[in-house]
Amino acid sequence: MTSTVGVVSSARDLGVVIDSQLSMADHVASVCRSAYYHLRQIRPALQSLTRDAAKTLVQAFISSRLDYCNSVCCGIADKLLQRLQSVQNAAARLVTRTGRREHISPVLRELHWLPVRRRLDFKLATLMFKSLHGCAPLYLSDACQSTQETSHRLRSSSTTTYVIPRTRTRLGDRAFDVAGPRLWNNLPASLRSTDSFAQFRKQLKTYLFGD
Repeated sequence: MTSTVGVVSSARDLGVVIDSQLSMADHVASVCRSAYYHLRQIRPALQSLTRDAAKTLVQAFISSRLDYCNSVCCGIADKLLQRLQSVQNAAARLVTRTGRREHISPVLRELHWLPVRRRLDFKLATLMFKSLHGCAPLYLSDACQSTQETSHRLRSSSTTTYVIPRTRTRLGDRAFDVAGPRLWNNLPASLRSTDSFAQFRKQLKTYLFGD
């Protein structure tokens, strides 16, 4: 018995919508549609909650959707990133009851929420940290080739950098073994040499806020 498998323009895998061009446009549309739906649903409840409670609720329903598997969105088109950022902006304004005409950057900083682009960098950098320390899946660890470099300023310390493969396409630049090492190598040496994952996350967030 034979069966015919139809051709589709996109398919969902573990909650991620992958389109035939790997643009992630369908995934971004799905995330935005879901996030705005939940924002509308929780808006009435937020009026009777404290700011901290409202922030927790929004993080559970909105931020979690923006962060889920967000590393697949590294390097996507700016217009797609802006759509995701608009969701975060709407959530931040709802929590803080900030008007649309007010600048959003101070609001995000007040909530201690990294903008969407920096959240992608945060996820990618933490994956690189786990790869370096043997805590990531082998398919990620084996994808990156490390090289040891010794700091001239601190002779007693050493940091690890990675080889960045050459690519000829924008899609190739988005691959983990390219985007990950490029981001990691650009982090400060003091951050790359941190051994504690908890400390790395804390320092990384501080760095990304100031970058």
